[in-house]
Amino acid sequence: MLSAITNAFVNLGVFSWDAVLTLYNLVTPNLAEGTIVPAGHPGAGGKWPEYSPPKDGDSRSACPALNAMANHGILPRDGRNISFKELNRTVRATFNFAPTFCFFVPNFSAQMLHKSYSKDTFDLEELSLHNGIEHDASLTRQDAALEPDQAKPHVPLVRGLLEAATGKDPDGSAILTAADLSRYSAIRRADAKATNDQFSLSFFHKMFGSSNSSTLLKFWGGQIKDIEPLLIEERIPDGWEPKVRSRMGLTIGGFNTTVLQVELGIGKVKLPAPAGTTETNEVEQTNSPNEQLIPKK
Repeated sequence: MLSAITNAFVNLGVFSWDAVLTLYNLVTPNLAEGTIVPAGHPGAGGKWPEYSPPKDGDSRSACPALNAMANHGILPRDGRNISFKELNRTVRATFNFAPTFCFFVPNFSAQMLHKSYSKDTFDLEELSLHNGIEHDASLTRQDAALEPDQAKPHVPLVRGLLEAATGKDPDGSAILTAADLSRYSAIRRADAKATNDQFSLSFFHKMFGSSNSSTLLKFWGGQIKDIEPLLIEERIPDGWEPKVRSRMGLTIGGFNTTVLQVELGIGKVKLPAPAGTTETNEVEQTNSPNEQLIPKK
């Protein structure tokens, strides 16, 4: 009971602090391009440390971004014995999340694992605790009931996501939009529910799923050329820097506008009617062996 009360006060303080930072970002100039990752931190100026895929025995999670940080040596390459404070510091410098976000999520993770934020360490695979942060209907992983090892992406799912992009850069390259993410998320949720007899997706995990997908818009600008190596190889491309240029980084408040846009859009997606009914929607088949259906562009 005391712990719950303490956590409530901590969260109240974090959200109040976040509101101040959100307002501060609105009245201060953005960081200049090329300076988003601070000098002296891996990735400054787009110069990322050498990429090395995980070896046998290395620990990886269901999160492509954290795995990429380990693959580049920003986090320990073996993915083990990481302190929650180290996670806070490195995620902030690598992606330009606000300090509120970088405390809130590691602190939540520590609570989820029944560990101390200030004293304990964790291995990346521990973050794949089912229905903790990891959840069903992921856009990059099969459900844990179908594939217990959440360390590696399910490439057909990722390919389906990349092929769902309808936006275009001025140079003609493909971009994922919020509507694309809503549509693909709706399809994934329907497919997961139909194929996983242990399927569950609470409101919290729906929001967390939309948060995960929204990072592709906020930090990666939806750009397929950069998202593809992140999601398939879990590699940060040479020359890449976060698209978030706010002086205090992306706050929880600033992020939630995009998250809500994606989540609310899911409810507006018209999926194909179940077999045996007369109602139809125009769709096209992807190359996914899971027979994902993507509405025609």
